[in-house]
Amino acid sequence: MIREPDLREEILRFGRLCYERRLLVAMDGNLSVRLPSGQVLCTRAGCHKGFLCDDDLLVVDASGHVRRGEGRPTSEIFMHLACYRERPDVQAVIHAHPPLCVAFTIAGVSMDRCVLPEVVLTLGSIPTAPYRTTGTPDLAELIGEYARSWDAILMDTHGAICVGGDLLTAFCRLETMEHTALILKTAQDLGGVRNLPPEEALRLRRLGLERYGGPPAAAAAAQEPPAFRMLRVTTKPVAALDPRAPPPADLDPDVEEAVVRELVKRLRG
Repeated sequence: MIREPDLREEILRFGRLCYERRLLVAMDGNLSVRLPSGQVLCTRAGCHKGFLCDDDLLVVDASGHVRRGEGRPTSEIFMHLACYRERPDVQAVIHAHPPLCVAFTIAGVSMDRCVLPEVVLTLGSIPTAPYRTTGTPDLAELIGEYARSWDAILMDTHGAICVGGDLLTAFCRLETMEHTALILKTAQDLGGVRNLPPEEALRLRRLGLERYGGPPAAAAAAQEPPAFRMLRVTTKPVAALDPRAPPPADLDPDVEEAVVRELVKRLRG
């Protein structure tokens, strides 16, 4: 079990890394870790992540009330708490504003596609949560719903949130998101983006869940038809998706149903 002083040092280090890698600027973003006590250590509001010091960290309880430290917690603390509440396996959360990823959401281009094998293995896909006002309970609730099935989530015109068993894992997922955005944009500029075949995307995701683990909901869904929603391979970019909304009509419903039946048969058979 990692001691609190070590966790404090990690937040300072990864906050600086986020700034140095241009994943956030100025007072943007926030980081947190779950303490052994069950309370949460987080960055306070209004602190520059490139120049974090120990005084910039607060300890809050499960309701977001400050228990130790000076100042106000990050305005997005309830988004962090929602992730911890929905995912007992999550021990760290990073929220940042990676520029290319945010640009994808502003342009209405989804990254929820199965293109790069390494990304399908480790993340499955990268969904975009519909717009909600920053710092509100609505946004926190929505991100909690997404966190049940994904480890890396984009927020429309806002930023990204990544979770993990530790800060290094969450940071790696954040880096992977921005790197993926760069590759997708470059490929599009060069002529277009090709998706992986559905069968290969499904095989890779199952392999990744077995090898690296992942959201419990995603692992449980791997044997059920809804899992294919996370592995949707579209023929064109799609707009941000709400998990509570019906899937977009990228395919004729009869064709999509036939594809799903065939994938289910191959998965179980």
